[in-house]
Amino acid sequence: MRVGNGCGVGELIRRAWQSGLAVPGFNIPYLPMMEPVVRALRDTGSAGLVMVARLEWIKFEAGSLAAVRDEYRRVGDRRHTRLHLDHVPAIDEDGLEVDYAGVISEALALGYDSVMVDGSRLPLEENIAATRRVVELARAAGVPVEAELGAVLGHEGGPLPPYEELFASRRGFTDPGEAARFVAETGVDWLSVAIGNIHGAISAARRDRQKAEARLDLEHLAKLRQAAGVPLVLHGGTGVPGDYLRRAVGAGITKINVGTAIRQPYEALKDTSPQAALEAVYQAVVHTIRNELGTEGSARLLLK
Repeated sequence: MRVGNGCGVGELIRRAWQSGLAVPGFNIPYLPMMEPVVRALRDTGSAGLVMVARLEWIKFEAGSLAAVRDEYRRVGDRRHTRLHLDHVPAIDEDGLEVDYAGVISEALALGYDSVMVDGSRLPLEENIAATRRVVELARAAGVPVEAELGAVLGHEGGPLPPYEELFASRRGFTDPGEAARFVAETGVDWLSVAIGNIHGAISAARRDRQKAEARLDLEHLAKLRQAAGVPLVLHGGTGVPGDYLRRAVGAGITKINVGTAIRQPYEALKDTSPQAALEAVYQAVVHTIRNELGTEGSARLLLK
């Protein structure tokens, strides 16, 4: 049984997709960050996802799937939020195999509203097989599934090439033909794509560095929208100028993940001024909603 009542997250994303609106997802690497994220969504009248990725309880301080679920039960507001399991990789950022089906099964049992399997480091055939396996698990629980095709870089341990080199080479960009096949053979509900977006660094040595300003190939995105025929997801929303983000929504992106923009202000203050750290998260979410995405007031349309 899912946490709470009301419109399911699958319906939320479907409505946003059909209406040309964005649904932001905010990652929670530290449990205290959840309350100001929820408060900011409520105060702006916005719909959004509260999210945790596997790396956020492995390499940060989210605790566990259960700890995040319990905190969501304490502070989550179902008029504005749903709980999403973000990246569960088949192969993690350190090149290690992950029991992705076991992690996702645990999340389903705990009542997460939606889940993501990330087989993007696998060959195409194996990514399809892994995603199809998770879709079968989640369908039995009535839960939508997100997957990734292509390579949204940034979480790897070593340094990335300069951003302009990455963009010019189209390294990791999602292939439209593969996207059409992937959706058809997996039955996935939403697809995370690579169109120039990158993740913020997570290694201890680099996680506090300013993220490169990324661009998006909107012509490539239009091809992916046509090929996939399902809502598309943009990971690595931090660092992408608001104009690009809004144009991307018009070209097929429905869900936008935000992590670095709220994590770095929190980390900068959490040890010296915990209250100021929480306020920084709140202000960062409000800024993202009002100035970057323009989603203020979306809850009354998407979660009615």
